Amino acid sequence: MLYLVSVPIGNLGDITARAREVLESADLVACEDTRTSGRLFGLLGLRARKLTPYHEHNAEKARPKLIARLMRGEAVALVSDAGTPLISDPGYKLARDCRAQGIPMTAVPGANALLPAVQLSGLPTDAFYFGGFLPDKSAARRRALQAVQSLPATLVFYESPNRLIAALEDIAAVLGDRTAAVARELTKKFEEVRRAPVSELVGYYKESGAPKGEIVIVIDRGAQAAWTEDAVGDLIRRMLRTHSARDTAALVGAATGLPRKHIYKQVLDAAGHEP
Repeated sequence: MLYLVSVPIGNLGDITARAREVLESADLVACEDTRTSGRLFGLLGLRARKLTPYHEHNAEKARPKLIARLMRGEAVALVSDAGTPLISDPGYKLARDCRAQGIPMTAVPGANALLPAVQLSGLPTDAFYFGGFLPDKSAARRRALQAVQSLPATLVFYESPNRLIAALEDIAAVLGDRTAAVARELTKKFEEVRRAPVSELVGYYKESGAPKGEIVIVIDRGAQAAWTEDAVGDLIRRMLRTHSARDTAALVGAATGLPRKHIYKQVLDAAGHEP
């Protein structure tokens, strides 16, 4: 079986008893960086001898070897450097291939940065959209923001400290001066959640400098406007750049409140093929 094991994002006490048991008993633990996971294993009192690297640079070669061991009946655990595997890391391809091969999988849930950031942001939690990491370049980043600007949901993105100011400037340009929260160092000693209109956040970080630590940006939903056919068509085309036809229909339907069947037909016409 493949075990998708969540590990702490900062506070060592967030390891679960089940995660510790699985990591101790697994025949092999695939991890992003054996040094990082080795330090974690040392702190947890676990054996690090069965760690093997699995990351974006070696995944294509390492994945068949992991699949082969799983097919032989071994137990393999997958971890990321911190938090929940498969969330903005290459692990999903291993899970995909296990599913295709009929290899059983299970998740060992635990810490992640996404949910605590949403909880601590003070913004609506009834519906939120997680967009992973925004693109590096401003033009691509603005296109990604345009694709979700009309969603009736709190928006959540991961970001690196050195790109935070540029990302906030693009958020302000595309989404307007919405209320947002910048969460960093979650569960750690210097945990901080700064909540303000985006323009104020830009000014603050320009004055204080880029912060340290992993960043989560949480953005309030925008006001919904009346939808014209042209506006709906434009939203569909933008969403299709980064989403499947099925997901586009669901998201556009939720954003506009228009009948799902009507939206789905427009999506298929725009996509030019069946999903």
